[in-house]
Amino acid sequence: MSISFTEENYLKAIFSLSRLYDQAEVSTNQISDHLNNKAASVTDMLKRLAEKKYIDYKPYKGVKLTEKGRKTAVKVVRKHRLWEAFLVEKLNFKWDEVHEIAEQLEHIDSDELIEKLDVFLGKPKFDPHGDPIPDASGKFYTSKSIALSKASKKQILVIAGVTDHSTNFLQFLSNSGISLGDHLKIDELNPYDNSLTVRINKSKTMFLSHKVASNILVEVKS
Repeated sequence: MSISFTEENYLKAIFSLSRLYDQAEVSTNQISDHLNNKAASVTDMLKRLAEKKYIDYKPYKGVKLTEKGRKTAVKVVRKHRLWEAFLVEKLNFKWDEVHEIAEQLEHIDSDELIEKLDVFLGKPKFDPHGDPIPDASGKFYTSKSIALSKASKKQILVIAGVTDHSTNFLQFLSNSGISLGDHLKIDELNPYDNSLTVRINKSKTMFLSHKVASNILVEVKS
């Protein structure tokens, strides 16, 4: 039974929401907000996906991916993140420019193409935003990253990713001279609003709000 691009997008959304909120089931409202679709349209699609055995759906009780649905969602995620890596690394797109293009490319149905793309890129474990790329068997590399807002003063930190992929946020980081791989150290913590003053690559000092720090992922080096 074939699957449409829209159905793939719904499965990817359910998978992403379940990981984001660390919950097995997600609500119709969460899906509606995430995809910016009306609740009635979401309900119709969930019924269709349930009929195709991609999800377990009980009205008013949430949605859960079946094993079939999870495999399909992970496959789409893998393609999306590999294409983002290709666009940034090989075609010199900026990290805030690739999401919409990858949204189109992720629906190309060719396992051979994706496996050759993976090899061509050197089998990357993370995409340009620091998100793990599942391997061909659907396994994700486990990152030890934490939100910058949860890091401690004087730790040596390395930026490993972001949780906000919006163009505005990525452009804010780029315009501020912040990118993956940068070394950080927290110089000051403001207990009033949890804002931070950080030193970047031992040279530049910058003020970051709690919201910004919450959306930057870092790995602790020492």
